[in-house]
Amino acid sequence: MHGVIGVRRRICVFCGARPGRDPAYVRLARDAATALVTAGFGLVYGGGRIGLMGALADAALAAGGEVIGVIPVSLATTEVAHRGITDLRVVESMHERKALMNALSDAFLALPGGYGTMDELFEALTWRQLGFHEKPVVLLDANGFYDPLLAQLDRMTSDGFVAPRMRELLIVERSVPALIERLRSCVEPYRGVEDQVE
Repeated sequence: MHGVIGVRRRICVFCGARPGRDPAYVRLARDAATALVTAGFGLVYGGGRIGLMGALADAALAAGGEVIGVIPVSLATTEVAHRGITDLRVVESMHERKALMNALSDAFLALPGGYGTMDELFEALTWRQLGFHEKPVVLLDANGFYDPLLAQLDRMTSDGFVAPRMRELLIVERSVPALIERLRSCVEPYRGVEDQVE
């Protein structure tokens, strides 16, 4: 698969397959997608057309961005898959999905979501801790959605289950503009070379 010339890097975004009760969550997904594309990033996500995932993909496409979705065949066949994105990859299992999303991406970003978002975020963070990759793992904590989770991580650190230097592996930003600046500072752009991912 040849990427789009001029795309800086691809950001893997984890977010909910539900929209959430507050319309602010959908706005956040749309704003983040538009800002990421405007900054020159391509998006990799779970391939869904509903919830925050669908809002994210549609906003990125509307902004002219590259959107790659990765979805297990069991979900794709229930018509949850977004057929209008740049590239939809259908895989056999959740394990394949996460491995391919990792291979296609240069950083990870978590927006609000549920169990699946937590699973993906913590796997990316655990892989970073274990040295399986060196990609940034970023949490967008707009409106304090993740404040209780961050408090739990701090408790895990203070009680000795997470080393302080490992706690710092999770980058937290509170707004979309701050998120974009952080990604620009820690993800190097392409320099006129076409990305190639098989």
